This record gives sequence, C-alpha cells and structure tokens, in this order.
Amino acid sequence: MNRWLQRCYAALVYGFLYLPLVVVAVFSFNVSKYSLAWHGFTLQWYGKLWQNTSLMSAAFNSVLIAASAATLATLLGTVAAFIIHQYRFPGRRFLFGSLFVMMMSPDIVIAISLLLLFLALALPLGFPTLLIAHTVLCVPFVATTVYSRFHGFQRDIIDAAKDLGAGEYQVFRHVVIPLAAPAVIGGWLLSFTLSLDDVIISFFTTGPNFDVLPLRIYSMVRLGIKPDVNALCVVMMAVTITALVLSRTLLKEKK
Repeated sequence: MNRWLQRCYAALVYGFLYLPLVVVAVFSFNVSKYSLAWHGFTLQWYGKLWQNTSLMSAAFNSVLIAASAATLATLLGTVAAFIIHQYRFPGRRFLFGSLFVMMMSPDIVIAISLLLLFLALALPLGFPTLLIAHTVLCVPFVATTVYSRFHGFQRDIIDAAKDLGAGEYQVFRHVVIPLAAPAVIGGWLLSFTLSLDDVIISFFTTGPNFDVLPLRIYSMVRLGIKPDVNALCVVMMAVTITALVLSRTLLKEKK
C-alpha cells in the first residue's frame, strides 16, 4: 500500500512538472494552425523555422551570447574555485558565501542591479552589456560546481608537483585543469543552458538592436500561441536537455 501511494505521488509530481512540456511537443506536430483540436500529424512547422530569417537571427545571437558567456564564466569560475579551495586569506568565507547569494538572488534583482550599473557607466545596451550580465549570472554556478570537484582531489598530487619544481601556473595548467576537466566542461554546459534560456536578465540588459531567442519567443506568444512557436520551444528543450544530460554525465563520479 505504501509503495502504491509513493508511486502515485511520484506520478502526480512528474505529471505536474512535465505534462505541459509534453503538450507543447504534441501540438508542434499538429496540422491546425489556430485550433487546439488535433487535425493530423505534420512536420511543416519545423521546416518553416528555417525560413524565418528574423527567428534564425535571434537564434544565432542567443547561441553566440550563450557560448561567449559560458566560456568567460568558466574561465572566471574555475580560477575563483581554485583560489578559494587552495589558499587561505581574509574574506575567503565571505567570497565563497557571496557565490551562493548570487545563485539564490531573484533574476529580477540581478537584472535591475546590472541595468542601473550600465546606466551609471553610460554603457549602451546591446551585445556587450548582455554578455556581461550573462557572465555574472553564470560565474557562481561554475565556481560552485568546480569547487565541489576539488574536494575529491588528493592534495598530495599538488604538493608533489610543487616539490618537483612546478610553479603556480604549471600546477594549475598541467595538474588541476586535467583533474577538474569533467567539472569544467559540465560547468560550461550548465552556463550555456542558463544563458540560452534566460528571459528576465536579457529583457533588462539588451538593446533594441540585439534580439535574442527567448525575447523573440515572448513577443511571439503575446500575439497568440502558434505551432511554429511550439516547434521552436521543442527545439530549445532538446538543446537544453542534451546540454544538461552531458553536464550530468561529466559530473557523475566514477565508482
């Protein structure tokens, strides 16, 4: 009886979480353009995505921002994680705690804070400001991910490298990075997903001349949900799930 209740509870939870995604995926193959009733199977909406130049331009901008922000966040986050783990200095705990504060802060707070900063610095909103904002968003996730990987290290390896004459850069380049490579790649994939799916921070920190895919989808949905929007959402879900599965696989500890 208890096992049956547990399965029912799990089914309700997973249904609540994933049923809307299933509905979006199903209606992306619907022949009807305006009706919610099922009128037949088709792939035409996926074909029309490639013919929409404005949509493809926004998709290219999103991939460019996501890849650039993920790369910068991975570099900064990896170095920050190594410094926090390897050295003891005043303010170390405060710096480590500030990473979790950024992770738990609402996106709207981060977005408004960055917008005020950009306005105070008289920076025109566009690609540079959006890149900075997404990098700030992703750095804490990379730093905490890589930091957790460092806990599995044997410090004797680093000490042995130093005893053999390796400098700080050589230790970081030839010892730390190869050992932490799965976490670094996983952090990059996680950052790519966060940047690609972000709406709120992108809305506040991008300009009218640089459109990204989440904002384009939002503007399309305001005029009514169409099958091409559903198809686009399915493509984005596929990219996101693939990145998350790869990230999870790389971060999985070997027994």
